[in-house]
Amino acid sequence: MITLQKKSLPYALALALSVGVPTAAHACATCGCSLSSDAAMGYSAETGWRINLDYNFINQSQLRSGSSAVGATVPAAINDNNGQQEVEHKTINRYINLGISYTPSPDWNISSIIPYIDRSHTTYGIQGVSTLTSDNLSSASSTGVGDIKLIGSYQGFLPTHNLGVQLGIKLPTGNYGGQTADGTVVGHHPVFFSTGPNASQALDTSLQPGTGSTDLIIGAYYYQPISQNFDFFINGQFQAAVAHKLDETNADYRPGNQSNVSFGLRYEADPKFVPQVQINVTHKSADQGALADTTDTAGTVAYLSPGATFAITSKLHVYTFIQKAVYSQLSGYQLFPRWSASVGASYAF
Repeated sequence: MITLQKKSLPYALALALSVGVPTAAHACATCGCSLSSDAAMGYSAETGWRINLDYNFINQSQLRSGSSAVGATVPAAINDNNGQQEVEHKTINRYINLGISYTPSPDWNISSIIPYIDRSHTTYGIQGVSTLTSDNLSSASSTGVGDIKLIGSYQGFLPTHNLGVQLGIKLPTGNYGGQTADGTVVGHHPVFFSTGPNASQALDTSLQPGTGSTDLIIGAYYYQPISQNFDFFINGQFQAAVAHKLDETNADYRPGNQSNVSFGLRYEADPKFVPQVQINVTHKSADQGALADTTDTAGTVAYLSPGATFAITSKLHVYTFIQKAVYSQLSGYQLFPRWSASVGASYAF
């Protein structure tokens, strides 16, 4: 069972990590890591410090629209305005998150999440249909520290501490920006395309390491044993920008609001090996502003996520998961991952 004494991961750190990864919104509205790492590691009210490190790999290689992949002839339809709309090729995301958490009492927790972004992106850019070939690809690499999150959590509502809420903030610490229609570069050290026809142009604003926005985060969770060996959990998070630095006329950008809901089962017959399955549902509204792709950044996705947690020692736990999309309803045309993978480790002291 998920008990307060046996499980050592502070719940708020894990819950925060489940919303702590920036989403590659322009390439896919809802393809950020949606895995619930709080459930992966097990909730806890144990006092003390904990360090968590996780790695997430997301390869957006499939072009989708609505609820299905598009066919080979669809790029012609995307480029239906005399070649004036971009046709994206692939985005590979590698996210590394460092979490530091402190639980002063069983009721409270504070945590910070520092993400490192390693993203490569290729696109055909604004070209005619006949030029959608490999020799006309433009590429860019976006790396660096992303937007840091600070989370405060409270789980003192019930004596069992199995119901909790959180309140947090995402800070605009990552490099951000873009390029206006007249070629003006705005923001703070934005990344540029390095090769292809788009070389020396700024990478899409939503693919930069940061968004330039300050976001409010609210969340809640509940877990309950349902038999001797099975535990059920559900949690939800909502994130919305409340201020954005890119706010000038014709050079503004606000990321869309995002909601995540996760639920699933953990099998805890053996505390050293805990297999589990999650359903992760993400909904994102469209980005807004002159620098946003407002038509191709909204959608809803559901993932099936099987995995397992391993107790290496009493203080060190690791987990690994695979995510597979089982439902998508995407606005416009978006790059989408056929699968994604997550691994993590947590150490208490």
